[in-house]
Amino acid sequence: MDEHTGDLGAVTGPEPDRGEPFTGRDAELGRLFRAVESAAADPVVMLVGGMGMGKSALLGRAVRRAEASGARVLRAVGSESEAHLAFSALHQLLRPLAAEVDGLPKRQRAAIQDAFGTGPATPGHASAPDPLLIGSAVLSLLSALGDRQPVLLVLDDAQWFDRASLDALSFAARRLVGEPVTMLIAARDGDHVAGFDRHLPTLVLEPLDHAAANRLLDRQPRSPTGRTRTRILDQAAGNPLALVELARAATAQDAAAGLPSAGPLPLTAHLERIFAARLDGLPADTTRALLLLAAMDSVDSPIAVPAGLPNAEGGDPWLPAERAGLVRRSGRDLRFRHPLVRSAVYHAASAGARREAHLTLAELLRDEPDRRAWHLAAACPGPDADVSAELERTAARARRRGGHASAAKAFQRAAELAPRREDSARLLVEAASAAVFTGDLAWVEELAAAARARTDDPSLLASATVQAGRLAILTLRHSTVFSRLTDAAEGLLVSQPAAALALLADAAVVRFYSGEDTQRRRVQDLLGRLPEDASSTGLRTWVRAVSDPFADRAELVSLLARFATEAKARPERLTTAGITAWLLDETPQAVRAFDEAFDRWQVQGALPEGLGGAVAWAYVERGRWDQAREACARTVALGRAAGLDHAAACAATVDATVLAYQGDTTAARARADEALALIDPLESRSVSVYARRALGAAAAADGAYETAYDQLRLAFTADGTPVHYHASFPALAELAAAAVRSGRREDAAAIVERCARALADNASPRLRALISRARGLLADPEDAEPHFRAALADPALEHWPFERAQTLLDLAEWLRRRRRIAEARAPLTDALEIFRRLGARPWIERARAESRAAGLDVTDVVPDALAELSPQQQQIVRLAARGLTNREIGEKLFLSPRTVGSHLYRSFPKLGITARSQLRDLVDGALAPAGHQG
Repeated sequence: MDEHTGDLGAVTGPEPDRGEPFTGRDAELGRLFRAVESAAADPVVMLVGGMGMGKSALLGRAVRRAEASGARVLRAVGSESEAHLAFSALHQLLRPLAAEVDGLPKRQRAAIQDAFGTGPATPGHASAPDPLLIGSAVLSLLSALGDRQPVLLVLDDAQWFDRASLDALSFAARRLVGEPVTMLIAARDGDHVAGFDRHLPTLVLEPLDHAAANRLLDRQPRSPTGRTRTRILDQAAGNPLALVELARAATAQDAAAGLPSAGPLPLTAHLERIFAARLDGLPADTTRALLLLAAMDSVDSPIAVPAGLPNAEGGDPWLPAERAGLVRRSGRDLRFRHPLVRSAVYHAASAGARREAHLTLAELLRDEPDRRAWHLAAACPGPDADVSAELERTAARARRRGGHASAAKAFQRAAELAPRREDSARLLVEAASAAVFTGDLAWVEELAAAARARTDDPSLLASATVQAGRLAILTLRHSTVFSRLTDAAEGLLVSQPAAALALLADAAVVRFYSGEDTQRRRVQDLLGRLPEDASSTGLRTWVRAVSDPFADRAELVSLLARFATEAKARPERLTTAGITAWLLDETPQAVRAFDEAFDRWQVQGALPEGLGGAVAWAYVERGRWDQAREACARTVALGRAAGLDHAAACAATVDATVLAYQGDTTAARARADEALALIDPLESRSVSVYARRALGAAAAADGAYETAYDQLRLAFTADGTPVHYHASFPALAELAAAAVRSGRREDAAAIVERCARALADNASPRLRALISRARGLLADPEDAEPHFRAALADPALEHWPFERAQTLLDLAEWLRRRRRIAEARAPLTDALEIFRRLGARPWIERARAESRAAGLDVTDVVPDALAELSPQQQQIVRLAARGLTNREIGEKLFLSPRTVGSHLYRSFPKLGITARSQLRDLVDGALAPAGHQG
C-alpha cells in the first residue's frame, strides 16, 4: 500500500488571508466570523466542501479576524500520509503549548507525553495512555488558555487526521459549551471525520453559481474571454480553484497544451495534468526538491529544505518552483500552494524516483523510527521481511500508546510486505485485533477475511474468527451476529474447542442484549457438546451466567469463588468476574471486582468493556451513584468515539435511571429517549427494558403514576411474561408501587405472581425481597405486613440501599395508616437517612412528608440544601468536599475546570456557605441522621 497517493499538500495551516475579496462566499464568511467573535456562538462549526472549493481560504480569513480580536489560534492540517501515525495531528496542534502541557496535572501531563512518545521510558512497561485521560488533558489545556484569552482551533483537512487525535479532540469538543473556545473544522465533502459527524452546525460549500464564477474570472490578472472563458466555466463546474488555475493555464503563453482541444476531462485529473505541466523545464535540483517535499510525511519543512540538496550552481533550488506557482515560502516555512500540486508532483515522478525520495527521507529520519518505517515501506517494490518487521515494531508502539487505528494500519501494511504467507496471516490477525478497538466492523471483517485467505493454520483461522466476533457483539445487528458466532463455534467444537468457547462467550453476550429465548437454547446445546477442560471453568461459568443466570443460580454462585481466584491471577478477567457476579445479584462481589479493575487499569489504558452498563448498574445498586455516572460517562465517550451506538445506549439507560432517582426527570427522559432512538427494541430487549424502567422512575418521581405504570408495563409482555430474562425482574416492585397509585392492582398482581413462579427457588435474595415488597404493596391492608417484613428480613439486603429505603418507607406508610405511628418512626428515620445520603430528592420529599405526619421534626435545612442542587452539582460538591481540585474533578467527570468552578460558584449560595473549606462539614452533616421525635 502506498500511503503517498493522496492529493493533500504539505501545508502548515489554512492559506493566509491577504485581504483579497471573496466571491460568492459572503454568507459562509459571515457565519465563520460570528463563530470566532461571539461567545454565544456554536463552539464547533464544520466546513464541508469538495477539493478546491475554498475551505482553506475561508479558514484563513477567519484566522485573521480571530487574531485581530486578540484570540489565540492553534492550527493543524491533516495529512493522508500521517493518518496512520497515532496522535500526529494532536501533536501538530499542541506543539506550541509545551509550557502549558508541563503545567497540567501529573496524570494528564504523563498521558499527553506518552501519546507523543516524549514521556520517560519505563523498561518492561507496556501501558497505553487512557484515551479519556488524554481527552481530559486537551480539555484542561483549552480551558486554561481560555482563561487568558479567546481560543480558536482550526482543523483543516480533518478527514486525514489520525483516529487517536480525532477521539481526543471530539471528546473536548463535546464539552466546550460555556468556554471561550471555538473549533472550526474543514473536511472534504463525503469524507467521514470520526466523532464530528453528528448534530454539528455545518456549512456546506456548494459550487459557485454562474454569476459568481464569472466575477471570479473577471478578477484574474489575465481574465479569459470568448470561447476559452466558456470552456473554463463549463469544465470548472463552479469550483473556485479550478476556475483560477484553468484561467491561469489558458492565458499563459505556452498554455495551448494545457487545455484539450475538445471535450471535458475529469476535474481532478485535468488539474493534476496542468500542475504537472508546470514541472516541465524546471532544474533537476528543483524537481528533486519538490519530490522530496511531496513524499514527506508531514509539514516539517526544516527537514526537507536542508535534505542534502545541492544548490543549482550556487542558486536556490526552490526559487524556480516559487516562480512556477508551485510552492510558497515564508522564512523557513515552505509549502505547496495547493494539495493538487503535491499530488501532481508525486505522480509525475517515475516509480524509481519516488522510491529514491522515500529512501532519502528514511535516512534523514533515523531518529524517528515510526516515520522511517513508513518511508521504507513506501520504497518497497515488493515483499521485504526487514521492512515488515520494522512496521510490526511501529504497530506495537502505536498500540502501547493507545493508537489502535494506527497500529492496525501498520500491522496491515506489514502483512502486505511479509514474504511468508503464514507471517502475513499472523500480522493480519494482529491488525484485526487492534482494529476491534476502532469500532470499524467492516475493516475488522476485511482483515479477518484476508487472514483466512492466506493460511490453513487452524489456530490462526480460529483467531481471525474470534477477533471479528469481539466487535460484532457491540453492534446492533444481534440476530445476524448471533447466527454467525454460533455457526463458527459449531465448526470449531472439535478442532479448536478454546476458540469455540470464546465465540460462545460472545454469543452469550448477544443473547443477553437481544433477550431471545431460542438463542439461549442454541448456546446451551453447543456448550453441552464442548469437551470438558478444567482450565475453561471460568469462561464456561460466564457463558452459563450470561445466557441464563437464574437456571442454576446456586451452582453458578458456588463457582464464583473459583472465577474470582482465576481473575486474581489474570487481572484482565476482573471485569468478567464482576459482570458474572452482577448477573447473579451478588452485587457486593461485583463492585469489589470492578473497583479493583478500575485501580489496575488506571495505569494500563481504557478499562475493557464487558456487558455495556454492567459496571454502572452495579454501582447504582450499591448506592454509589456518582461513580455510576462516572462509569456511564466513560462508556458513552468510548462508545461514541468508536461509533458503537449500542454501548452508548446501554450506558445512557443507566444514567437516565440515576437522574430519575435524583429528581432530574427532564434530563432522565432525554437520556432514555436517546437510548431508545439508538436501538431496535426487538433486537436489543435489554436496553429497551432499561429505558422503560428509567422512564417509569422519572414519571414516578413526578407523581405521574399512570404514566409510570404504562412505561414499566412495557417491561413485560401482554400475558405478563418478562420481556427480558434479567432486566425485567427488578422492575416488579416499582410496577406494583405505580399500580397501587393508578388503580392497576389486579394486572400488576398477576405479573408479580407469574414472575415469582418462573423464578421459583432460583430467585436471588434481592429478587425475593423485591417480590415480597411488591406483594406487600398489592395485598389487602390487613395482609401486607408479613410481606414487608420479609422484604426487610435479610441483613444482606442493606447492600441495595435504595431498594431497602423504598421498602422501609412503604412499611412506615402502612404502619402510620394503621395508626401504629410510634412503630413507623424508626423505619422512616432510616429511610430518610438513606435517601439523603443518595441524594434521591423526590423520595426525600416523600419521606419528609411522611415523617412530619408521624410527628418527627425534619426541619433540618442545611443537610437538605444538597438535595436542592442538580445531580451534577451534587457530584461536584461531594468531590470538592473530599479535597479534589477543580482540575481533578473535571478529570473524573470529563468536564473542564472552568465548568466545575462555575457549578461550585452557583452552588455555594444555595448551600448557605461562602468557602470551599465549609463543604466537608456540610456534606458530612447531610450524611448523618437528622430526624428526632417531636
